[in-house]
Amino acid sequence: MMEHLGGYAPLAFNVIKAILVLVLGWVAAGVISGMLRRRINATPRIDQTLGNFVASLVKVVILLMVLVSVLGLFGIEATSLVAVIGAATLAIGLALQGTLSDLAAGVMLVVFRPYKLGQYVSVGGTSGTVKDLNLFFTELVTPDNVQIIIPNGQAWGQIITNYSAHDTRRCDLTFGVDYADDVDKAIDIIMKIAADDPRVHGDPEPWVRVTNLGDSSVDLTARLWCDAGDYWPLKFDMNKTVKEAFDKGGITIPYPHTVEIKKAE
Repeated sequence: MMEHLGGYAPLAFNVIKAILVLVLGWVAAGVISGMLRRRINATPRIDQTLGNFVASLVKVVILLMVLVSVLGLFGIEATSLVAVIGAATLAIGLALQGTLSDLAAGVMLVVFRPYKLGQYVSVGGTSGTVKDLNLFFTELVTPDNVQIIIPNGQAWGQIITNYSAHDTRRCDLTFGVDYADDVDKAIDIIMKIAADDPRVHGDPEPWVRVTNLGDSSVDLTARLWCDAGDYWPLKFDMNKTVKEAFDKGGITIPYPHTVEIKKAE
């Protein structure tokens, strides 16, 4: 009986060693990839997107090495493992088509850089700030702090709009004034407010034009250039400031209404 139980002792010992190797390997992969990410991201010449991607790749490689080591504890040599993997490549490829596609797309995203960490983008109609880009997925965070995970295969195959790709943006605003009001006066008010705002660039020069004769208003469009980071604050402040200036200057912002005309019989 003791001899029978003794036959299981080496196997039990190997199982314990395998568990320890897996745990230590998993921890080591996380620590090493984290250190590598921080080191790369601390280098100004290297983009953080590349640092996250390389760290993710290194973690996967370390985990594969750990797996080979664990199998070696049970007498499965690396050469045998390669043969088994080679025989199962077709089956694995068919089963993991989506994952392999995400991996390939992740490489393309890092190489061509349609977006980087910290940029505000729209991927296939989903908008948010890029928080992470790794081997398999892109993580976005919406302005209201909602996490969105997009598989890289879907991200690469969609239309990508990058709102942060350039340092400057054009801020377009439309103001409607009453048909009875002085249009030139309204234009002068908007131009003065734009000229007094230090966030508005002088080159390209800002302009205001009559762009539409609507059902209830004469529409004035202001085109202002600003730093990308000032886009939304400038837009909000201009709307408020122009409204207050119109009130003081006697310029009316009309609301949709219907005029009924009765003809004498």
